[in-house]
Amino acid sequence: MVHCRMSALGRVVGGAEAVVRALLDALGPEGTLMAYTGWQDEPPDDLDALDDEAKRIYLEEHPVYDPRVALSRRDHGRVPEALRTWPKARHSGHPEAGVAAVGPLADTLTAGHSYDDAYGIGTPYTRLVELGGQVAVLGAPLDTVTLVHHAEAVAKVPGKRRVSYGSPVIVSGERLWRTFSDIDTLEGALPYERVLGEEDYIEHIARAALGAGAGRSGPVGEATAYLFDARALVEHAVGWIERNFASGDLGAP
Repeated sequence: MVHCRMSALGRVVGGAEAVVRALLDALGPEGTLMAYTGWQDEPPDDLDALDDEAKRIYLEEHPVYDPRVALSRRDHGRVPEALRTWPKARHSGHPEAGVAAVGPLADTLTAGHSYDDAYGIGTPYTRLVELGGQVAVLGAPLDTVTLVHHAEAVAKVPGKRRVSYGSPVIVSGERLWRTFSDIDTLEGALPYERVLGEEDYIEHIARAALGAGAGRSGPVGEATAYLFDARALVEHAVGWIERNFASGDLGAP
């Protein structure tokens, strides 16, 4: 799984396409490349904040999510969109938590992405861990490591913050507006601010995992790259979360 900030790498001849080709070359014919895509043109999270006419238009006219044409979120960088449109790419089909993959295990990684609890058990994130995958961070900040959300989802702690949002989908050939339910990945599923203050919890957990031996770093272009073992990263993250929020409140320091 790759996270990449192209601007941090310096001059890259060929842009995002060259990065994808380089990663596929490094993985070899038996390797599979995956990226978190999201949906750039998703409906607003809070339709109720709109006036009645604007809300009606969204509910009736917003395009159904179709990973074949739906653009990846721009704030995820250019590489996910390059991968989504790559020949023989597969997509997990989730409008918010979806991933694209290319390679022999693409079908296995992307199959069956549940609409609710999309970062939890049985999702592409679980399969990345189970298959012995890795997470490469190429010039991107450590607060972009999506697999920490998987750790939040599977950690056995009470009182997780949850959110609901809507999106049009196709069910049995019919367009339906569906409500999705998941952990809060924007503010965080737990009150991390009570432990870390203003420090970003994803970056904190990722750096702590590096210190614990779950990954290593090195140069890539003009930036720093990190390579995590997916299982070790999740195990460290789950342990940190469960220690600090064993009762759903502020726990261990």
